[in-house]
Parts: sequence; structure tokens; C-alpha cells
Amino acid sequence: MAGLDAKFLYSETRTAHMHTMKVAVSDVSGLPEGFSFDTLAQVLGQLLVRLPPFRRRPVPVPWGLGHPVWVEDPEFDLSRHLDRVVLGDRGDDRALAAAVAEFAATPLPRDRPLWAIRVVEGLDDRRIAVVVKLHHAVADGSAAVALLHNAVRAATHEPDPSAPADPWVPETVPTRWRLVVRALGEQGARIKGLPHLVGASLRSARNSERTRRSFAPMPPIPLHHIPRTSFNVSLTSERTFAMTRLPLDSLRRIRQTTGSTLNDVYLAVCAGALRRYLDGRGELPQRPLVVSVPVSTDPDVARLSGNRVDNIYVSLATDVADPAARLRTIHDGVVAAKAVRSELGHDLLAQRADVVPPQLYQPSVRIWTRTHAADHLHPPLNVILSNVAGPRESIRIGPVTLEALYSVGPILEGIGCNITAWSYHDALGVSVIGCPKSLPDPWALVDHLRPALDELELAVGTGVDAGP
Repeated sequence: MAGLDAKFLYSETRTAHMHTMKVAVSDVSGLPEGFSFDTLAQVLGQLLVRLPPFRRRPVPVPWGLGHPVWVEDPEFDLSRHLDRVVLGDRGDDRALAAAVAEFAATPLPRDRPLWAIRVVEGLDDRRIAVVVKLHHAVADGSAAVALLHNAVRAATHEPDPSAPADPWVPETVPTRWRLVVRALGEQGARIKGLPHLVGASLRSARNSERTRRSFAPMPPIPLHHIPRTSFNVSLTSERTFAMTRLPLDSLRRIRQTTGSTLNDVYLAVCAGALRRYLDGRGELPQRPLVVSVPVSTDPDVARLSGNRVDNIYVSLATDVADPAARLRTIHDGVVAAKAVRSELGHDLLAQRADVVPPQLYQPSVRIWTRTHAADHLHPPLNVILSNVAGPRESIRIGPVTLEALYSVGPILEGIGCNITAWSYHDALGVSVIGCPKSLPDPWALVDHLRPALDELELAVGTGVDAGP
């Protein structure tokens, strides 16, 4: 397992669960005999050949002498990964969100491949939702999109009778001795390269700081002048969740009019919603919120597993009242943050993650969690914002239409709010996750997203004033 992937395993605690959530809402009214959970399970079993990470489980190395290894699970049992819930009389989006929050509140077991699926039935208008819980150690957002494309291609094409049968072969779990010998050999190679890595890291740090100081204002860095908000607390194990959809055409018009990027516009919409939410609670800080924005470092759209992701740190300009000026500030800040991060070197990030031993990383994470230090210390950042490009075309599998896609990543100790967008067809599905302590009512934040978009459209001249 690569160090970046293993880091997500090491970061997991009883309150910080390092899985992502994917929610696919489908209209099944066209099924002549109605929806069948057993049929879905059968189809998923046939699709596993196109989802290779779904049959690999992690095996830890004794005494943490090396990163875990992936093994084709010899005890794989699909039924251990699937379950269903049927909603009662209320089958609206809020009921679905509550079911997703409940599913998100439990970590994935480590004795099997790191994923689970819950089918939520009983939604209004004969809809169902397939909710996937996938550990971040398995795949980042880009790899998850590739897995979805693989599954859809397999499900929408007739099987080739000449194609070979499922080539999957379970593996024998390595012995403890074999794991130790392999880990020591890998650590030896890493230690030999350590002097070069340290030197390259020091040079990149100096260059990045020099680049940072060349911008005015300077891009933010974690732990430095970060305002405290109600998001920035220690976590509970429970989760809160809400979601909405925004029209992509509106975001694209703003992008074209302002010369910004679609991600800039998304950040500006989130900034407007966060500003409204915090102001309504009487806690809008004078200093701007600072967010972590994951960025892909791998252009390979066919990658099906692993993490090729880095983060940039951006001021959301929540201290700027004018939405158009806020967008300009965010755009300039993203340009500066990317320039600074490129000096640090994405390859060096992965190399450093490879050499950090679990014995050092895991205890520090657990101490941070158990002492509830996030309630007392300055927050590292305020919020995590992510934007992933999903399928551009509407997906239809036989008589079933995929209506909406949502995704959201984990929250962290001291950073108890994550807002993630996945584009699908003509809409941007936006999800918000928190916990009862950091975000007791996520709908109070989500309900500000569309007004923030309307406000931004009006400010840049692409919208229509709908009146008070």
C-alpha cells in the first residue's frame, strides 16, 4: 500500500471515519416488476470484475514495521457488504439524508474489503438510492469516478459470450514472517533515499515560502491566523448530512463572464453560503475563512484505485461583502495557492508519506482525538471544500434512470464540515457532512447555497433580480 493511501488508515479514529460517501438516486418506476434488492445484488456481483479494488482487503504488517498490503480477500463474501433500509411514510430528501448520515456514522471493518453499500428504498416517486461507503485508502475522487464509469459501461452493454470468465483469483494471506521481511526490505530502500528526500524537501519548502511571499496578499497556511468557528471543534462519532443540486449552466455563465474557473465559482458559492450561515448565527469572523481544497495530481482518467491528490489552502474572502469582488479575490487566491503548492512538489508529498512510520503517525492522531485538543487550540483550517468532475452524460441502464449523484469526503478533528460537489449531466450535486457538535443542522447551511448562487449571478450580471 502506498504511503498516501495508508495515511488515511492511520488517520482513522473512533470519531474521525476516513471513508467517503457516494449517493446515487435512481428512478425505478420503469421496472415492470418493480425494484428487487436481490436482483441488484446479483447484478453487482457480476460487475465486480470491473471493480478490482472491491475484492482487496488490507493486511497490517506486524508491529507497524511497514505499510499494510492489499490482498485479494480469500474470504470475500458479497453479502457482508450489502444491506437495505426501507423508509417509512416520509420518503423525501431529508429522510434520505438522515439515512445517509446514519450509514456514515460507523467505520468500515478492517477484516474485509473497505466498502459497503446500503440500498435505501421507499423514496418518493418510486425512487431508490444506492449509498456507497468507500474508504479513502481505496480511492480518491478521480478513481471513484473511473470506477463508476467502469461499472456503467459493463451494465449498459450486452455481455460478450466469447469473453473469459471472471479472472479473479483469491490470494493466501501472507504469513507474519513474510510481511516483516518484505517491510524491512522496503524500509531499507527508503532509508537509503532519505538524505536526498530531506534535502529536496528543505529546498522545496524554501522555494514555496519565497513564492508565497511574492504574492500580495500572501496565500494562507494552516494554523496561521485561522479564525475559530463552530465547525472547528472535536468530533463525535455521529454524522449529519444534507444535499442539494445546483444548475451547472448558471455556474458556467458566471465562469465565462468573469474569466474564472468552474471551481472558482463553486468556491465563491460556498463562500456566500458559509458567510450567510455564520452571520445568521452571529459568529461571522472578521478574518476570512481558510479552506483546504483537494486537487488531483494525476491526469490518468482510467486509474481505478489509490490516491493521487494534494491540497491547496485558499482564503474564501468571507470578509468581502460584494459577491463579485469575493469571486475575484478567490480566483487570485487559487492562482497563488497553486503556485505555492507546485513548489512543494507533489512527488515529494508521496515520498514523505512513504517514509513516515505508523508508530509515529498513529499515536499522535489518537492523542489529538482523545484529549479533545481541537476544542482548545487554534484550528488548522476551517472547512474542507472539494469539487469532482463526474459523468457529463445522463446515465440510463435499461428502464432505470440515474437522477442525481452526490459524494462527500471525511471530516477531521478540528475541521468538522466538509462540502463536496460532484457534477453529473446538467447539475452540480453538493453534499455537506458534519457531526452534531460541529454542524447540528446541515440543512441550515445547504439551504443557503442556491441563494448564494443567485446572489453571485446578479452581482456579475448573469442573473435576474427576482425581487425580495
